[in-house]
Amino acid sequence: MFNLFKIIVLMCFTSMSLAADNVETILKKADNYRLSQNTAQVETRVLLYKKGKLSKERDYSVYIKSGRKSLVIFKSAVERGQKVLMLNDKFWMIMPKSRRPIRITPMQKLLGEASTGDIATMTWSEDYDGKISRKVVVNKTPCLKLELHSIRRGTTYARIELYVAQNDYFPVKANLYVASGKLAKRAYFKLGKVNGRKQVNAMTLIDKIKRQRKTVIRYLSITPRTIPNKFYNPMYLVRNIKLRID
Repeated sequence: MFNLFKIIVLMCFTSMSLAADNVETILKKADNYRLSQNTAQVETRVLLYKKGKLSKERDYSVYIKSGRKSLVIFKSAVERGQKVLMLNDKFWMIMPKSRRPIRITPMQKLLGEASTGDIATMTWSEDYDGKISRKVVVNKTPCLKLELHSIRRGTTYARIELYVAQNDYFPVKANLYVASGKLAKRAYFKLGKVNGRKQVNAMTLIDKIKRQRKTVIRYLSITPRTIPNKFYNPMYLVRNIKLRID
């Protein structure tokens, strides 16, 4: 009887500890490791590997603004002049010689397994809700497993299994599922320094459909920026091909 009592107490304690912070709080803290500013310029490098060898490398400037707005400027010579604009759930591609913006989906690829949504969006707390599932160890790190589902249209993934460090909610790993229920990618997050601050400095995406491919997204710098609203107008971007944001 005494052993049964101890087991019940332990189960209650575990349940209470799992519920110490709700999912929204955990996601906000996890987001803060990826993007600590509401309005910022994020210098990003994307590297595509095939069978363990570097195949392509591209650079992007991502201008993120509160209200789920992002502008991606392609910087590499082979793509220069191209842009991707995200306004809430809508995405556009702007090509140098096009007279109008082209509607695209967040799942369309920029390079390798890095989709438009992977580059343009850096938050979970605005787009997902769910529950704390259980405790688990990932790469020797005690984690909480979160089972998340999308609460918005136009999100890149319909469902995410997110593993965050139990002590500080740093994101460790994520399984990314598309609307059909298929596991599309597995993401691993690397803790490092960006501008001297402890946060995610790289995300590795492993393709679970096309084998022997991975894509690494490196966050080179994150700088607070005040960005004019006109740069988030698709028609303004079409008219101003040589866009300069100082």
